[in-house]
Amino acid sequence: MSAAVTPAVDPDLEKAQEYAAKLLLLSEGSVNKHFDPFEDIDWDNPDYAADVGEERWILPVSGDTVARHPWYLALSDAEKIAIGKYRQANIAKVGLQFESILISGMATHNFSLPNGSPEFRYCSHEMIEEHNHTLMFQEMVNRIGIDVPGMGPLVRKFRYVGAPVAALFPNLFFMAVLAGEEPIDHIQKAILRSGEEVHPIMLGVMAIHVAEEARHISFAHEFLKKHVPDANPAAKLVLSVAMPIVMWILGRSIATPPKAFFKEFDIPESVRKDLFYGSKEAKQVFSDYFADVRTLAKDIGLMNPISKAVWKLLKIDGHTTRYRSEPLRAVKAG
Repeated sequence: MSAAVTPAVDPDLEKAQEYAAKLLLLSEGSVNKHFDPFEDIDWDNPDYAADVGEERWILPVSGDTVARHPWYLALSDAEKIAIGKYRQANIAKVGLQFESILISGMATHNFSLPNGSPEFRYCSHEMIEEHNHTLMFQEMVNRIGIDVPGMGPLVRKFRYVGAPVAALFPNLFFMAVLAGEEPIDHIQKAILRSGEEVHPIMLGVMAIHVAEEARHISFAHEFLKKHVPDANPAAKLVLSVAMPIVMWILGRSIATPPKAFFKEFDIPESVRKDLFYGSKEAKQVFSDYFADVRTLAKDIGLMNPISKAVWKLLKIDGHTTRYRSEPLRAVKAG
C-alpha cells in the first residue's frame, strides 16, 4: 500500500491567508476595543478646564526637546505655561490635519479594492477611528482656546497629494503614513511611560490615541511587508531611496512647529536651531523616531548600500529595534 502523498502548499496562498488573518485580528480589535472621545474623555469635569491647574501645561521633559532646553527652563512659570498650551494645541492641530490627509488617501485606496479584500474592512475601521481622532484633537484645541495654525503653509499643500499618491503609489502612501504616525506615537509613549504629570485633557487624548494608533501602525507595517517584496527590482530600488526621504520630510513637518510659534514667543533663531535638528541631542531624538521603520526597511529588503547612504546623509540612520515599540531605554541597555 503506497503512502499518502501530502499535497504541496502554495506559498503565495499561504502568505495571503496569513496576511488576511492578521488584518482580521486588527479589524476585530477595532470592534472589541475602540473609544469614543466624547464618552471616554470627561471633558466637562471641572478639573479638565484648560485654566485649572495650569502648571500641568508646562512641557514634559520626557517628550519634548523644548522642555529640556536651557532657554525654556530659564523662563517664568507663566511663560512656560503659555508656550506649553500653544505647543500642545498646535501638536493636536497638526495631528488633526495629518489624519485628515490619511483619511482621504485611505478612502481612495479602498475605492478600487476587489470584493473580498481583507484590506477593505480594516481600512474602513481605521478611517472611523481617525475621524474620531480629528474630533478629539479639535475639541482639545477648542478647549485650550488658542487659534493655532497647525501645519505651516507649505506643508499644508500635502492635502492635495494624499489621495493621488494612495491611488497610484500605495506603497509610498503607507510609508508616508508611518512617517507621520511614528514621531507622534514615539513622543506620546515617552510621556505616558515617564509618569510625568500633564494636564488631564492632554492625558486623555494621548491615552486614546496611543491605544488605537498601535493598530494603525501595525497595519502600515503589515501592508508594506505584504506588498513591497512583490514589487519589481527597479520599483524596490526607488522605494528604498524614497523611504528615508519621506521619513525626513514628513517627520520634520510633524515634529517642527510652524514659524508662527517662534514669532509668537519671540524665540531667538539660535534657540530654534538648537531645538529642532541643530543640536546633537535634537538630531538623535529625531533619528530615534524611526528605529522601528529602519527595522521594517531591513526586513522587507529596502536596506541596500544606496539607501543606507541616504539614511545616513539625512542623519536619520541608527539602531534598529528587536520588536516594534521597543522602549529606547531597553535598546540602550541592550
